[in-house]
Amino acid sequence: MAFRDRLPWRKHDAGPVDRGASHAGYYPLHESPGSIWDEPGELRFRSGTANPATVPDYDAWDRRLDHVEGQIEQEERKRQRWWLPAYWRGRRKRWWAARIVAGLLLMFILLVGWLAITAPLSKSLEPIAPAQLTILAADGTPIARNGAIVDEPVKVADLPDHVIEPFLAVEDRRFYSHWGIDPRGIARALWTNLTTGRTQGGSTITQQLAKFTFLTPEQSMTRKAREAFIALWLESWLTKDEILERYLSNAYFGDNTYGLRAASLHYFYRQPEKLKPEQAAMLAGLVQAPSRYAPTKHYDRARARMDEVKISLVDAGYLTVEEARAMPYPKVDSRTRNELPTGTYFADWALPAARQIAGNGYSRQTITTTLDSRLQRIARNVTANARLGGAQVALVAMRPNGEVVAMIGGKDYAASPFNRATQARRQPGSTFKLFVYLAALDEGWEPGDTISNLPFEAGSYRPKNSGGSYSDSITLEDAFARSSNVAAVRLFNEVGDKRVIAMARSLGVTAKLPEGDPSLALGTTTMTLLELTSAYAGVAANSFPVEPRAIPVEEAGWFDWIWDGKSSFSSSEHDAIQRMLRTAVNRGTGRAAMLSGPNYGKTGTSQDNRDAIFVGYAGDLVVGVWIGNDDNSPLKGVSGGGTPARIWRDFMRQAQGKASGGRAPKRKAPVNPTGPVQPMDIPEPVVPLDDKGSTLRVRDEGLEVSTEVEGIPLDIRLDDGGLSVSPREGQTQP
Repeated sequence: MAFRDRLPWRKHDAGPVDRGASHAGYYPLHESPGSIWDEPGELRFRSGTANPATVPDYDAWDRRLDHVEGQIEQEERKRQRWWLPAYWRGRRKRWWAARIVAGLLLMFILLVGWLAITAPLSKSLEPIAPAQLTILAADGTPIARNGAIVDEPVKVADLPDHVIEPFLAVEDRRFYSHWGIDPRGIARALWTNLTTGRTQGGSTITQQLAKFTFLTPEQSMTRKAREAFIALWLESWLTKDEILERYLSNAYFGDNTYGLRAASLHYFYRQPEKLKPEQAAMLAGLVQAPSRYAPTKHYDRARARMDEVKISLVDAGYLTVEEARAMPYPKVDSRTRNELPTGTYFADWALPAARQIAGNGYSRQTITTTLDSRLQRIARNVTANARLGGAQVALVAMRPNGEVVAMIGGKDYAASPFNRATQARRQPGSTFKLFVYLAALDEGWEPGDTISNLPFEAGSYRPKNSGGSYSDSITLEDAFARSSNVAAVRLFNEVGDKRVIAMARSLGVTAKLPEGDPSLALGTTTMTLLELTSAYAGVAANSFPVEPRAIPVEEAGWFDWIWDGKSSFSSSEHDAIQRMLRTAVNRGTGRAAMLSGPNYGKTGTSQDNRDAIFVGYAGDLVVGVWIGNDDNSPLKGVSGGGTPARIWRDFMRQAQGKASGGRAPKRKAPVNPTGPVQPMDIPEPVVPLDDKGSTLRVRDEGLEVSTEVEGIPLDIRLDDGGLSVSPREGQTQP
């Protein structure tokens, strides 16, 4: 029962009520005549009256009870769950109307915000694809031309009618009368497809602009819905001419050409304002399937498509049948075609930095890089002439400041554009020992200090010297030069993995370097050749880290130099590591890389000869060479001290303007004569000494040098029995 139904006046007529009577469940509303009930806010009859028949103010009570009932209903509704039907019953129309309007307003605000973020109007003014960018070598020689052929936007007011009409006739006849979506056009397209067999799209020009400017090419109902929303958005903010201009300036016409102006110049060598009617008709036909109809490759298809455009022009009333029949087929004039390659190993690597400088726009640009045309040609020749078999090769040459001047990423870019200098992550092998020895020098070790060269176990890891050559002790200089694995791991444990990793990081190595793994000393991690060469460049410059770059930058002034965050070694540390790097070339595993002047380097061969590397520097060049198989299979007879070292030597000789190196200097006796020469880094039986045919052969029993003295071929042997000289095997003395 409702609260108000229990009141006494709902059950009794107005009249005197016995104050003393008991009315169970009733709320007393009266007082005896003559009582005083005047307190503010109380419901009352006038006090002081002598008439007992005076009745209460029932209208005021109704208003008060309405308020109480409303509060009770609200409390009951709060206890209900919004997903239950009872929660929504009894809602007033005004309540529903207010919330529906608020919901629609919120949806509109969210939709406008989404469109403003995902479909900014300014984006329709930008080119669809990056503009064409020509990459130049440092001397201005073109290297590659990458990007789309684009040109300045067109203005509808400047175009003759016979240029605009073919696009309207074949793509959107009611463009100037619909509001972005054309139901009649969709129905007409469906009817044409069903009755004539000719394919005709139902999308308006506005929808097409929305599609290729803001959306992906996926085919889905979600994308079509977004396309429709964006089309309405464009129509509400842009004029029809602005929409048409942006459409014509960004549409794809095949042959990597975007926009009407670029297509006019590419196919007919004419500005769009000067196009003939037949040329405009052929261009309008390309938009439907640009790659299929491009007249430079498929002129017959372009003509057939142009016939369909002429039919559309007649149907739309732009041409008579006689005018359409009289329209000739245009001749293609593609004198602006690109003859440069779209990419090279260096150009692909340099492109992101070049794009960042060039920015977005319709204009074609040229960017000058650090590449040296002469050095790149030398790098290409020496790698092509190397005996690689089925293996791949990579070479990086840079200045000590990081400017890359030559790059080879593989044997053949056309066959495999994968850049093995910048993308392949391979084991550096013993070239990683540079960081171990640098950390030791930083801890106070010196090149003449000795360390044990006997086998040992580091936990479950047991390093071995190639060929089983060991000794009681060996100096750091000889251990580095001869690539002793046992000595390197012992030194790694002495110095600590954290210091070695910190040294590698300070030199710019970003590869993953596991802690607590003693095999890290032997280069079991993976990194790119570019990253490794940059670390050696930091040693060459004694300023690190060195960031490899393809775009030249201005040299920093003294103020910038103070705050550039670069580090350097002390003079004693730098002299010590250079001494060790030079020893590795002069009388260590890198002898095949020896030059007539000072040169420094280190060989590296990964486990099972899967990677062969030589990295070193001479003069103002730092060069890294890698050889390996793409499938990571072992190499046959190739190590870091063999073919990579010889490629490095040949490149350096020609780069420094020397046809051949001088005769190898006289070998000095090692500090520790019993120290092993690691055949792991020189498994190839013969090491050339000069360009006259002199060679060095390392045998188990000693060394053998084959040379000529005054025209007489001789073999000079040094073994346990001493020094012996004899005519070369197979030769007789004259």
